[in-house]
Parts: sequence; C-alpha cells; structure tokens
Amino acid sequence: MATRLVRRCTCLLREATRLAPAVSPVSQLRLPQETQKPLTSSATSPSSRLPGPLSELVEKERVFTPYPGHQEVEQLIEKATQPEELLELLGSGHCLQQNHAALALIQLSRLLSEKPKDKATLIQDARFWQLLHLVNSQITVVWHGTLVKLLRSLYTLGLPATSKDLRSVEQEVRWRMRRLKYKHLAFLAESSATYMQEQGSRELLAELLVHLERRWAEIEDGRTVVAMMMKTGHLSESLMNRLEDKCLELVEQFGPEELRKVLVTLAAQNRRSVPLLRAISYHLVQKPFPLTKSILLDLAYAYGKLGFHQTQVFQRLAADLLPHTPSMTSSEVARCTKSFAFLKWLNLPLFEAFVQHVLDRAQSITLPHLCNMLLAFARVNFRPEREDPFFSLVHEKLGSKLVGLEPALQVDVVWALCVLQQVREAELQAVLRPEFHTQFLAGKSPKDQSTFQKLLHINATAQLEHPEYTGPLLPTSALVPSPSALEQKMTPLQKELQETLKGLLGSADKGSFMVATQYGWVLDAEVLLDTESQLLPLRDFVAPHLAPPSGSQPLPPGAKRSHTMSGWNSSLNGRRAPISRTRCAKQWQRSWLNDLSHSKDCVPRGPDFSRGLAMGTGWARGGTLQDRPQCRTLALEVGKWAGGQHL
Repeated sequence: MATRLVRRCTCLLREATRLAPAVSPVSQLRLPQETQKPLTSSATSPSSRLPGPLSELVEKERVFTPYPGHQEVEQLIEKATQPEELLELLGSGHCLQQNHAALALIQLSRLLSEKPKDKATLIQDARFWQLLHLVNSQITVVWHGTLVKLLRSLYTLGLPATSKDLRSVEQEVRWRMRRLKYKHLAFLAESSATYMQEQGSRELLAELLVHLERRWAEIEDGRTVVAMMMKTGHLSESLMNRLEDKCLELVEQFGPEELRKVLVTLAAQNRRSVPLLRAISYHLVQKPFPLTKSILLDLAYAYGKLGFHQTQVFQRLAADLLPHTPSMTSSEVARCTKSFAFLKWLNLPLFEAFVQHVLDRAQSITLPHLCNMLLAFARVNFRPEREDPFFSLVHEKLGSKLVGLEPALQVDVVWALCVLQQVREAELQAVLRPEFHTQFLAGKSPKDQSTFQKLLHINATAQLEHPEYTGPLLPTSALVPSPSALEQKMTPLQKELQETLKGLLGSADKGSFMVATQYGWVLDAEVLLDTESQLLPLRDFVAPHLAPPSGSQPLPPGAKRSHTMSGWNSSLNGRRAPISRTRCAKQWQRSWLNDLSHSKDCVPRGPDFSRGLAMGTGWARGGTLQDRPQCRTLALEVGKWAGGQHL
C-alpha cells in the first residue's frame, strides 16, 4: 500500500509541476474544480425498464481525467477506427499514463470483435506486447471500471492462458474484489464467466461467485438481477437461490421483457420456484401491459417446460395469441401447440386456429412440424372440427415418408393417430412388423421402455378397434408386463382410495388391484358384477384380457367386468383427456343421479360403478389438487352405492 501511495503521489506531483506556471510554487497550485470528483464514476443505476443489457451500466461510464493534457490522448483513442491508429500512439510522442494504455487495449478489442484473423495478426505485433507491458506496469493506478473492461477485452482478444500480462490483470482484479461495486462484479460475471471457464481461471470465477452471493443485497434494479440469473445463475446453486429471493422482491418493478427473461431462465435451468412463478403469474394477469408475439410464445414455452398451471395466465396467453395466428410461422405454431400440450390445457378457438393455419399452408408445412402438432393434439385428445381435411393432409404428408423417420418418432406418430382414432392399416403394419419392433423389445433405457409401451398400445388398437386388421402383431411373449411396470409409486390419495375400496369389497377375492393386462395397461382396480350388480369372485372366471390369461369358468350370462386405470380415457389409448376434471366429474355425477332416480333401489348399475371407479381411482393418480376433492367425494359415493346405502 505504501508503494502504491508513493507512486500515485509521484505521478500527481509530476503532472502538477508540468501544468503549473513557472513563477508559481508547487504549494500554491490549485487544480481545476473537476479534481474534487471521485476517480471512479458513480452513475445512478437506471430503471429496470430501460432498454439494453447490463453491460451498458459499465460501458457507458465516463472515464474522468482531471488533466487537460490527457484529454487529447483520450480523444485520439476514442476516435480511432483502425488498430494501427492505436498502436501508433506508442511512438508518436504521446505520454500514455494512467488509464490510457488500458483504454487503448479496450478500444482494440472493440475494433477486432468480429475479425478473428486480425486478432491473430495483432498478437504477433511487437507494439501490441509493448502496450501490454505498459498496462502491466501501470495496473495499480487503473480505475475500477476500466480494470473490469480491460480484463474482458484481454479475454476477447484471445491471449493465451499462460500470458503473464493476463495473469497480472486477473490478480489485480482479485485484490480489488472487495472494493469493486456490485455493478462491476455483475459486469465481469456477465461478460467474462465463459472465458474464465474456458481459460482455466476457475479460482477467479469461484471467488467472483462468492462475492456476488455475499453481496446480493446490494442489487437495486431489476435489470441487474435478471442479467445475473441468465448469465451466472447456473454456475452456483446458492447464488441462484439468492437471486430468486431478490427477483421476488423486485418483481413488481419488472416489465414484460424482464418477466419473459426470468421465466425462460427458470425453464432453461429447470428450476420450478413456485413462489416466484406465482408472483410472476399474478403480475401477468393483473398488469395491462401489452405482450408481443415473441413474448407470448416464450411465456407459453416456459410454463409448459416447468409444468406450472395457472388458468388465468393461460387464458390471457390464448386470447392474446389468437389474433397473431395468421402472422405466425409453421415453426411457431408447432412450438406453441407443443407448449400447451405439455400443460394439458386445451383452448378450442386457439387450436382450431392452428388447424386452419396448417390447412392454409398445406403445401409449405414441413413433416417435422406436422408431426409435432399431431403429437400435441394426441396429448390433449383434440380432434378438430375440420378433421377430415386435416387428417387427409396428415396421411398425405406421411405416405411413404413414415418409414424414413427416426424409429422412435415413427412409433410416436402412429401412437398419436391411434389416440385420435385416425390410424390406417398400412401405418399399423409399419411399426408392428417384426424387423422394426425387435429393436425395442430388449431396450433398458427409459426412452426405449416408453416407446415399447406405446407399441403395446398400438398393438391393442389393432386388436380391439380394427377387426379387419390381419397382422402382423407383437409376439405373445412381449405382452407380459415387466416387473417395473407393476411397481409404480402410488400417491397418498390413491392409497387411501384403494384401502377404502378394499374395505367395501369385504373379501379379497371379489376385487383385484394393480392388474396387468396384455394391452399394455395396468388397471388400478377390477371387479366382476352379475346382472343384479352383485360382486362375484374374480379369480374363478376366465379373464382373457390378463397377461397371461387366467381362469377356467365362463362368465355367467349378463355378468360384466368393471375396472379402471390411471388416466382413464374414453379414447382408449394413451393420455388422459385434458378437459376439466371437475366439470367432467359433475357431468358424470349428474348422470348417475338421473339413473338412480329411475331405479327401484339404490344399488348402482354396472356402468355407473365403472364410471365411479374411473373417476374416483383413475383420476386420483393424475388429477390436480383442485380436482382431488371431487375425486374423493365421488369415490365415497361409489362406496355407498356398492354397499347398498342410500345417498
């Protein structure tokens, strides 16, 4: 510290002697009024709603010099348009002191930012290394804002990691870390974190992240916290937690662009911060600011990726996206459809507009985009009003190109057509032929197992819904479910419902739970009812649908099996229908009450009991928290009906 102080005083006295009149003693020297300002600029942080990246906070800092003689050099550096103009300053008689050499290097990096060939030539120039050595000798008097920009510039110029001059600047930054303002630290992290990782400066990066985490309370504007989340949040879990807390504190100040960036960052890092998502959703619903098409698409993507359900936000997104549909590209339509499909949320006007968009651009739409939309429609069980021209276009586009798709994508596409009840015999044969499905039989990865599960669904569709289909089919040995398919984790509500049903059945042989079938489904529960809706022992009667089939006695005349499975769906295959489970529950409940009002007793009929099991048990696994009270109520009512009690 003493050496730095002496060197600084020497520089000041030398300049003062040069500027002062010859007749004036040094003791009577008066510097201009500007010298009373601090050496480092302290510009007020702009509002988070101002445009531009975080780097502008440091880039726009004015480097103040109290010496009129130095302003000429600074103007030459600032006005330089060629690297040669900056290198000539070394031999032109100009005295490069204070920040001049550092400013010249910063300007060099700006001029060569998009010229990698010129960078290689510059590094071989002796004047460039002379400039570097000059900066190294003056590094202790370079001001804070200039120092962080200098380090960023040396990284972008491509100096080797072993360069002593680069290590000297890095060491100076480490020494000054505690004295740097938070905006300088944030600028350094935003602009140089990638270079630090690539060039082996991990110690400097680790120390920088520690200081950013410890001083997170110094963040005063939303733009800084958003930029930090985007650039450095993924590097440190603890820093990201602090940034989420600060973001939650400042979210009221955010505009639509900041909200979009925060959501996309959370989605990219797969961080489902529920308090922050709730706060952002509240402001998206309450604030009337306009949302552009790109922001709407990014919001839909982020909510879909994180699986966060907020009905009012989805309603606004759908309502705002609908007018933009004619101007959207096929890629944007496919992306948006996929996002809403991940959310299991169906807006009929918007999806019908997507279908119309596809039909209007039938000649230009590509097969990958069409496949993505088809999978999205299957996921939400959406069949458009103009389904004939739409699916005619799908089959026309697929045609002979189906066998050229990736094997897993072929299965997905045919599975989607099965869910939508639009599959054709040629498409079934394409994925059920032995030379195709053999590659998935022994697959151990989760993706291969999921693909084979869809093959089982496709095989079941061919058997149950297409009696004219003659083959091929999956081998019988492949229809036996693996042990992992039966070891599914049950939710607490599902366990409670299962225990309740076991108590109502009374005897263990009158009902079965977690029943594996040869069609690829695992039934949550199954009972057998006679013509008077009385329970019969399951294990005594033939069950050809099981894997493997069991039982020997034929079913009594009029007896019916009632069962349910997770995600019960009237379309037979795949995913559960995304319609409101609460609304559906009320509709079924109303139909049950109508049936009972015409009955002589309170014992339910077979289909009613099956529907009750489906609503009570099937939706218990996949239902949202809002739906579970209705599931519980319906299950209890079914239990009363099954026990012969009055409502």
